[in-house]
Amino acid sequence: MKLAILIVFSILFTSSLNAQTNVGLKLFGLSIHPQGDGNAFLMPRKLDAEGVLVINLGAMASFERFFGKQVSIKAVQALYADCANRAGGFTHVGFRGKIFKYRQHSLSGGFGPTLIYRRNWLELEGYNNSGYFKGGQNDAWQYKFLWYGGELEYTLQISDKIGFATTFVPGYPKLMSLSFGIKVRTAVN
Repeated sequence: MKLAILIVFSILFTSSLNAQTNVGLKLFGLSIHPQGDGNAFLMPRKLDAEGVLVINLGAMASFERFFGKQVSIKAVQALYADCANRAGGFTHVGFRGKIFKYRQHSLSGGFGPTLIYRRNWLELEGYNNSGYFKGGQNDAWQYKFLWYGGELEYTLQISDKIGFATTFVPGYPKLMSLSFGIKVRTAVN
């Protein structure tokens, strides 16, 4: 595992300096629980009684390096207040490809390992533990590791260097999320 992480970061930071790179900052976001959530009563920023839509306050920073014009590798770090208004975040590294590009519009998709973490909800009175997150009663944090984490990102290119981006993470049926922000192109082939 450590070797895989070393290889990914070597590719990200040591490949040709002329390769296109993007850095991004997005506001995080909106969580979507398609079937509602049994713990909705613990969610102070829910937009409906069942917790289908919940506002999460935070940000995600990303770095993306392209190999050619269609394929890239992307690293993302997010920190936010989760659905229960507790500290949370995720770390993701994955491969991405452009699905389509038309004028200033583009859609990309990606996948790769993702580590999701949050302050332990087992401390919250009345919490119904579904077992989705790992971590015991005495642990400060809960976590979930996904080998297959993914995203879809729509970008509206505003100028040669700046784009407005919306990211959708399709974790159906448990949780999906939306985030919004900017991407800045730092170098072009």
